[in-house]
Amino acid sequence: MMATATLTEGWDTQRKLVDALGHLSKIRDADVQIGTTPKDEVLRIDKTVLYRYRPMVEKPAPVPILLTYALVGRYTMMDLQEDRSLVRNLLRAGLDVYVVDWGHPSRADRFAGLDDYVNDYLAACVDEMCRRSGVPAINLLGVCQGGVLSLCYTALHPARIRNLITTVTPVDFHADKAEERIDRGFMNVWARSLAPGDIDRLVDQLGIVPGEFVGYLFSLMTPGRSLTKYNLDLLDAAGDEAKLLNFLRMERWLADRPHQPGEVSRQWLKELYQENRLIRDELVLDGRTV
Repeated sequence: MMATATLTEGWDTQRKLVDALGHLSKIRDADVQIGTTPKDEVLRIDKTVLYRYRPMVEKPAPVPILLTYALVGRYTMMDLQEDRSLVRNLLRAGLDVYVVDWGHPSRADRFAGLDDYVNDYLAACVDEMCRRSGVPAINLLGVCQGGVLSLCYTALHPARIRNLITTVTPVDFHADKAEERIDRGFMNVWARSLAPGDIDRLVDQLGIVPGEFVGYLFSLMTPGRSLTKYNLDLLDAAGDEAKLLNFLRMERWLADRPHQPGEVSRQWLKELYQENRLIRDELVLDGRTV
């Protein structure tokens, strides 16, 4: 019985491999493009670009919405594929949708801090949207790290925001300690374990925190899954073309992880992860307390 089950399992694995090779041989680069919802550039400042998505209804809502994603990942996560797209769902609901593309920072951006992203880049995008739409305030949807930027902007410029929405956004960076949880998040534990001098050396030497390093840290949040996804997960997905394309699109997004400007990384690790200044009303940007 055991030998038969082993042979059957081996045969199934071989069949999956054959199916996988067949599907992979037919896939072209164009099949795994992400962030494909039509949009137009309306503003560019340094590496930051503001896009407006082309409406899907005749008369979109008069108050536009701005999607603000993280600096540690590309905004294309919100438009991964046609049937899994926050952007397309909002457009179908009749909203006038804009998105911030933070671009790919380099060592030339090493001195850019949270101040610049909140009070310069994000502020300029909001101002442009207000000007184009003829409204005094917009709706702002911040995702992940972009939610922190959105919270800071709204606290400093409340008259410009009609509705603020955040999702998967860290606010209390020591919440896991307060709850005395044993399943503390890897990023929290790692960031708090760093000596301030280690953070300074990393930033001062490199000028950036490489996107590859950030990606490695995120992979350690689920190490078992990260180790097996290119054999077990890929093998399971390969027999279904739709699942395989979804897997490859996700991998394309992961491979496009941008570098982090040095000063942003220094502030993020020290002032937020270690000192928890945001929830304590101690985070200061451009001389103003958030």
